[in-house]
Amino acid sequence: MRDRYARNITYLRLSVTDLCSLRCRYCMPAEGVPKREHGDACSVEELVEIARAAADCGVRKVRLTGGEPLVRRGILDICRGVSAIPEVEELCLTTNGAALSSLAGPLKDAGVDRLNVSLDTLRPDRYAYMTRVGRLEDVLRGLKAAAEAGFTGTKLNVVLMKDFNDDEIPGFVDLARRYPVEVRFIELMPIGEGGNAQFLPAQAVLDACPDLRPAGGSGVARRYRSPGGRGTVGLIEPMSRRFCGSCDRIRVTADGRLKPCLHSGQEIPLRGLRGEALRQAIQEGVAAKPERHHMDETGRSEAGRNMHQIGG
Repeated sequence: MRDRYARNITYLRLSVTDLCSLRCRYCMPAEGVPKREHGDACSVEELVEIARAAADCGVRKVRLTGGEPLVRRGILDICRGVSAIPEVEELCLTTNGAALSSLAGPLKDAGVDRLNVSLDTLRPDRYAYMTRVGRLEDVLRGLKAAAEAGFTGTKLNVVLMKDFNDDEIPGFVDLARRYPVEVRFIELMPIGEGGNAQFLPAQAVLDACPDLRPAGGSGVARRYRSPGGRGTVGLIEPMSRRFCGSCDRIRVTADGRLKPCLHSGQEIPLRGLRGEALRQAIQEGVAAKPERHHMDETGRSEAGRNMHQIGG
């Protein structure tokens, strides 16, 4: 499934909820978000059907996102349904990790292949401040449970923020030296609650850790490794080093709207469509994918929604 710029679209990020158990300051308002009416969000069956139609069109990797997907009622049913689609070669899930200690095993049993865990600080006080309601110890227990459940290739997503966690860069890099994980530093994007003042280019990681060496690999992240390191460090730079030319993804929101680009206001409704009509709508979304986003450190995203409403 190729777009008009010859990019092969094989990756679907499917949001299952816009609710979250945390209130991260760059993502959500302090009071959280109002709960939707039951019928406002896609049902388990609708989400699986969208994933199946996307797979029919050429998608081979699906990532379940939110909000926080582990607060979604029926999340294990969604995982089982998507993992059972023959064309889906990899099912991943991004989580804040707060509920992972009790759900890691069931997620593995439901067919999830790999986890990304969001973790912006290794200090309990900072974690409590940034998330407003979270506890670092819950995430650490979740990571331990994930390893015990058999998950490998786990990635830690660290949003870089000036004057918040820039002094923790060496500590995160050390995790990738000691453990077989990928620590991914992600540039803060001016979308939703995220502001420009805390923007820190990913180059700061290389400046702080000059012993890092290129490690190769594919995907949107530039990968590095410390000498003798068991894991890798990834730099994801949507602001300072656009990777739009190699973008292979589309996104579907929890209320069933396809976004050809994260930072575009264009949305294509999928709810209520089935069969060939659903596949055609997905193909239309791919055809509408822009060549690149037009966002930089001084201008805000045109997404039209907060990140938790789109799918992180």
